[in-house]
Amino acid sequence: MARLDRLYLGTNTKMYKTIADTKLFLTRLDGMTKDISADKLELFVIPSYTSLAEAVETVKNSKIRIGAQNMGWEDEGQFTGEISPVMLKEIGLDLVMIGHSERRHVLGETDFMEEKKVKKACESGFIPLLCIGETAQEKEYGLSAEVLRTQLKIGLHSITAEQAKDLWIAYEPVWSIGVGGTPASEDYAEAMHIVIKDALAELFGDEVGRDIPVLYGGSVNPQNAPALIVQPHVDGLFIGRSAWDADNFHGIIRTVLPLFAQKKAAAN
Repeated sequence: MARLDRLYLGTNTKMYKTIADTKLFLTRLDGMTKDISADKLELFVIPSYTSLAEAVETVKNSKIRIGAQNMGWEDEGQFTGEISPVMLKEIGLDLVMIGHSERRHVLGETDFMEEKKVKKACESGFIPLLCIGETAQEKEYGLSAEVLRTQLKIGLHSITAEQAKDLWIAYEPVWSIGVGGTPASEDYAEAMHIVIKDALAELFGDEVGRDIPVLYGGSVNPQNAPALIVQPHVDGLFIGRSAWDADNFHGIIRTVLPLFAQKKAAAN
């Protein structure tokens, strides 16, 4: 099965949920989604660092993939507070998020730092989930497409087309994320996904570039998820607080899964 025939749905719990909270969340989510084939759904959760080992253990017989919220670009060294790929591999992870808006705009990470992290993730056998997105000011100045293309060209500069086969992208407009965020309209999200797909095709060729999953994230909720998932170039959803309750997340999954299947059937 081509990987873009599979729906990608996930959440990043940021600096929320204790170890106990995470275990309860994953156990509940796993129980409600056991009947869904892994061929139809790539389901992932990115919890806090302290929860990672317990999270991996909780879903070891599940289809739910666990990822890390960040990763250093060296195996070891004088990087107080960072986590290396060796440490993440040790607990059984294969997915790492890189360049989340809060890492960039709150904690000062640059496109060139993300490039080093993506390169290291690929070399270490991880699936890198690179997050990109424009600020409200950049959008106001009509720079959205240029910003996204720049973040992709720098962030992915050091990886090969072969390595890009394991790459995921999350488009998260900075102005749409978090408390008070404004969801992008489905038309705007689709337009930016086209920009991203075109840029990936330029970097890695059509066959590889257009097969890279591109997820929309930014104030996704039960109300706008259906309109977003039927857009032709939206391969999945990266959901925030609307997915932090397992029952709510399950409701979104059940709503969008048949819509995505219909979209793919119509396209084929």
